Amino acid sequence: MPTIPACPQCALENTYPDGDNYVCADCGHEWAMVAAAQDDDSAQAVVKDANGAVLNDGDAVVLIKDLKVKGSSITLKMGTKVKSIRLVGGDHEVDCKMDAGSFMLKACYLRKA
Repeated sequence: MPTIPACPQCALENTYPDGDNYVCADCGHEWAMVAAAQDDDSAQAVVKDANGAVLNDGDAVVLIKDLKVKGSSITLKMGTKVKSIRLVGGDHEVDCKMDAGSFMLKACYLRKA
């Protein structure tokens, strides 16, 4: 369920949606919902590794644990270096290519190299 943001002018949380705008009941300030939705998307785009370092497209990372690949007998070994990652949305944030194939990995099993 989406949350209604606080008023950018008075910082009070007594706001409500009205058509395409948010309205503050305390000070009467109105602002567009679309701009607020775009701000939320950019705030969620930060992906951090197991140590808390921010990951970016093109970074090199190292696996911190052995990972079994579902539906296969392949195991990705701890210490394997992965070059040139790509960040994507969803549960598995990192898209990468390795010798064993293309994989989607969770950032919590990676550290920045």
